[in-house]
Amino acid sequence: MAKATKKQALGRGLSALLKDPENDIKSASDKNADKVVGNIVELDLDVIEVNPFQPRSNFNDDALKELASSIKELGVIQPITVRKLEFNKYQLVSGERRFRASKLVGLKTVPAYIRIANDQESLEMALVENIQRQDLDPIEIALSYQRLIDEIQLTQEKMSERVGKKRSTITNYLRLLRLDPIIQTGIRDGFLSMGHGRALVNIDKKEDQIDLYEKIISENLSVRATEQVVKNYQEKKDNPETTTKKTAPANTISEKTINKFNNYLNTKVVIKATDNGKGKITIPFKSQEDLERLKKLITGE
Repeated sequence: MAKATKKQALGRGLSALLKDPENDIKSASDKNADKVVGNIVELDLDVIEVNPFQPRSNFNDDALKELASSIKELGVIQPITVRKLEFNKYQLVSGERRFRASKLVGLKTVPAYIRIANDQESLEMALVENIQRQDLDPIEIALSYQRLIDEIQLTQEKMSERVGKKRSTITNYLRLLRLDPIIQTGIRDGFLSMGHGRALVNIDKKEDQIDLYEKIISENLSVRATEQVVKNYQEKKDNPETTTKKTAPANTISEKTINKFNNYLNTKVVIKATDNGKGKITIPFKSQEDLERLKKLITGE
């Protein structure tokens, strides 16, 4: 405990150094830069701005509240990482959940590692560091890989070296971006695993992907069962003369109608209709509590 107290005291001392205009550090070669850059510093939360390059776009409210509760009891155990913008102004590189949770419980300061980087370096650091995290969903990881390719011009070979992952692993994540957006949302919300997504990505037509996605959800299919369903689909596609042609459902449901359902129920609803006017509505839920919420909305009870 004494060691931790000493460490925090040191962080506060460095924080005071950073607030001194005469010691404004702009590069790693500036005076006192070695005392600050790469060290843990207690920074005021109100001098830190969020990172526009943050690859994470989906923050689970319940998980954030759990983290906030932990921080309230134990403090911020793992420091965030920031880059210095100008005098007494910083930008998050990684640790936005810890930053948000700290603000949620009313903390005034947070322990932080300080980096000095330009926008390009900051983007690369944010993407690479966040890819290493365990709490990113597969689609967020895939989008991070794609941004490294598009904006940093990293090849898959170079990316493999930077993030310490096999090239085949990176390829598997990137292939998920070929899935229909509805299915990508299903993976992000936890209705499907990455294994389900890897099976479905072998289906070229998005409408067929959606049909199989509905089957997985409604029948609660395992990854192995999904792989078999996809295999059967491909066999029928390769040998159409041996199968009965299925009447394709008519696309009679307007986007406006679907959006009304989505907005009212606050979830991604899948609606399918056939030529004879019949159809079905698939309403996913994330938990028992979410199911109760949907029941009240639909039944009024």
